[in-house]
Amino acid sequence: MAGNRRSGRRQGADASPLRLVAIAVILIGLVLVSLRLLPGSPFESAAAAKWGDAGTSTSDRSTGSATDRSARQPAPPSPSPSPSLEPLPFVAKNLDLDIQGWYSWSVLDRRTGQIIGSKNMGETSTTASLIKSWIVADYLRRTADAGQTPSDAKLADATRIIRDSDNTRAEQFYNQVGRDASIKRLISMCKLTDSSVAPDKGWSRTALSPRDTARLGNCIATGTAAGPKWTKWLLNEMKLVRGAGDFGIRKAFPAAEQKQIAIKNGWIDRTKEQEMHINCLAIGDTWTMGVMVRYPIDLGYDYGMKNCEKITEALLRPGV
Repeated sequence: MAGNRRSGRRQGADASPLRLVAIAVILIGLVLVSLRLLPGSPFESAAAAKWGDAGTSTSDRSTGSATDRSARQPAPPSPSPSPSLEPLPFVAKNLDLDIQGWYSWSVLDRRTGQIIGSKNMGETSTTASLIKSWIVADYLRRTADAGQTPSDAKLADATRIIRDSDNTRAEQFYNQVGRDASIKRLISMCKLTDSSVAPDKGWSRTALSPRDTARLGNCIATGTAAGPKWTKWLLNEMKLVRGAGDFGIRKAFPAAEQKQIAIKNGWIDRTKEQEMHINCLAIGDTWTMGVMVRYPIDLGYDYGMKNCEKITEALLRPGV
């Protein structure tokens, strides 16, 4: 009996370490399982990481990224495109007309500043009376800048210069604005690139290109030439050009539109060169245009006046 009691005590003593080992294994197992479920633990399970990546974690549900939110919300409507500009009444093209001598043309889009024209639109010719539009504008602007108002008699003279192309009154105005100094102001203020003064040879010999003629028209239309006070007055006078000077560009338009187009033309026989110089300036609502022709003197004035109109007709968009 004593031996059996001793054997039982040894067996109980031997079992105690085994129970401790078993308990330790169970505890370690529980700790490892806890670590696998703990976010951010190095033992975190792959399944839990993928689940979070799929966008179903608590943080993703509550905040989300800007990209995710925009993907879930309806896209805002696309902004409407800016309306395109109405086309000008002219089509840029190379002309091959049955016209003797030299001719050139240019059109300026007043909305964009873009210029189109013939390949030779930078070549110059003498302006003749076309330059009177600048001379009157220069006089009116300078008078206003000096704080003065032209007398009724002076305005009547200006009207005669523009509507009837009066040479005597144009010379008087040219003297008042400083002669060559006025043309230098024209080139500077209107940003002309091709034109030049004819020193001591008078306003008629001023050299302008069709491109600069279109720029002169825009300079008048924007108010730079005559100034804010007198621009509307000057444009109205140019719409009322009459008699021998009413020819060229605007004659190519329908009658109803002609009244809204301001013009100033020039025509002269150059006996020294044995040439006729015919020049046309026109100002529309959205455009300005310059046309110049030069040809043998024996063909007369009417030949050039009609060809100025003919060139314009060839450039008009169908349906104008």
